[in-house]
Amino acid sequence: MLKEVSIQTNTNTVSLSSAAAQAVQNILNEKNLEGYALRIYVAGGGCGGTQFGMALDNNIRDIDTTFETEGVNVVVDEVSIEYLLGASVDFVNDPQRGAGFVVDSPNAKAHNHGDEGCACGGSCSCN
Repeated sequence: MLKEVSIQTNTNTVSLSSAAAQAVQNILNEKNLEGYALRIYVAGGGCGGTQFGMALDNNIRDIDTTFETEGVNVVVDEVSIEYLLGASVDFVNDPQRGAGFVVDSPNAKAHNHGDEGCACGGSCSCN
């Protein structure tokens, strides 16, 4: 069972865009994963900065931070939470890069891609 954590502002939590929430809900429904949450975690460095991973998970530990945003239960482990405070997750369908989740976190090491953010793909998959 998920423990409740109050959501104060976007600077203190991870927020999901409506598109990201809908994409997660679609995956949960397609795979019939009732009771699962979206786990977001640090997946290492690369592309000049921190990369995040995402998975659907029903193994919630007492030390995990859990909350609901946009109707989706979200889980973050104790190490990743400091990198994800104030982060936003979006789902984009870019003709050049393809469709996928993009995590934008003010607490992750900045990427150096000029005016464009990094949507490295690969690490942000719910397959």
